[in-house]
Amino acid sequence: MNARLSPRMAVVGASPTAEISNKLRVLAAGGADVINLGEGELDFPTPAHVCQAGIEAIRAGDTKYTAVSGTAALKAAIARKFERENGLRYTPSQIIAGTGAKQLIFNAFLATLSEGDEVIVPAPYWVSYPDMIRLAGAQPVILPCRAEDGWKLTVEALAAALTPKTRWVILNSPNNPTGAVYSHAELAALEEVLAGHDTLVMADDIYEHIVHDDSFAAPAAAMPRLFDRVLTINGVSKGYSMTGWRLGYAGGPEWLIRAMDVLQSQSTSNPSTISQAATIAALDGDMSFLADWKRTLLSRRDQVMAAVQTIPGLSAIATPGAFYVFADCAGLFGRKTPAGTVLASDLDVAGYILEAAHVGMVHGSAFGMPGHLRIAYAIDDKRLADALSRVAEALGKLA
Repeated sequence: MNARLSPRMAVVGASPTAEISNKLRVLAAGGADVINLGEGELDFPTPAHVCQAGIEAIRAGDTKYTAVSGTAALKAAIARKFERENGLRYTPSQIIAGTGAKQLIFNAFLATLSEGDEVIVPAPYWVSYPDMIRLAGAQPVILPCRAEDGWKLTVEALAAALTPKTRWVILNSPNNPTGAVYSHAELAALEEVLAGHDTLVMADDIYEHIVHDDSFAAPAAAMPRLFDRVLTINGVSKGYSMTGWRLGYAGGPEWLIRAMDVLQSQSTSNPSTISQAATIAALDGDMSFLADWKRTLLSRRDQVMAAVQTIPGLSAIATPGAFYVFADCAGLFGRKTPAGTVLASDLDVAGYILEAAHVGMVHGSAFGMPGHLRIAYAIDDKRLADALSRVAEALGKLA
């Protein structure tokens, strides 16, 4: 590492999902026909009424600074959403909007973590949690979950992991990368364990609206005794196909929201005024489009599951949320590529698929669960079918 860089750079790496996308861009620039099954992004356009609200904001000259944590109108829309959809009541001083949910998670960690603190991170986990925790000076405590348990944290595992050093417990439901969704009863059982500790709970609900076979339960609502300790993270990226608009929001205890506001005032300041206006339209507007989106995504999930079941060496369980299949690829270890390379890890498998099929997937090690691949199926149906065919063909050539 360059001596001019801060030591903190030694504990963080680039996002693996971004790296996969960059590799695919390089291949595409060279003329290859690449298909990206590694991007956590819907292929649907942002709803027209949401785009129109952004356009109208520009035309109205709504292009100046706002309050750091968002306009009063946006906070009111967020409060209405929380109460209407989740039964949660937050005042404006308990709400903050930022440049994506990712920024708010990072600010929450930065505001609360110190050297020696620990954060419980169930695995598989979203790739950025551990690095954010380390950048804030604390240590992630990884708790592996099992496919047999639906990739969800058990009461026993949580109880055994809690210590006086535990500052946060992360609950990501629906989960990235597995699509696992915690039921109200499962969250209530975890509340029983957490009630005896003073740890904070980070409820990352960003995939809330993408639930296929089950109902969504907000941890802050399912754990009422912990309400004053839960930070609910959400945003419009996934449910409204607005990743590029970069607008996340959070509700939580006023002392924490105030601290996050201070950090934001010294870093990014307010989120885009255009995105704020569009988000009001999204949160308050018609959501009938979501039913069609979910039908399409469910069909794609079934398509991926059918393909996985026909490819020797791969296996997976169907989970009810998000738009990923988390496939076990350990059955491919020890096999040899046509070039003579022996596949020994999930990174090897993902690399071979990228090279041989020009299909990008993220290796499970990036999510804290080696021996797996995350297959994102939120792409055009024909391209998805083509990608799965290419993968099957490439893996069929292994000796």
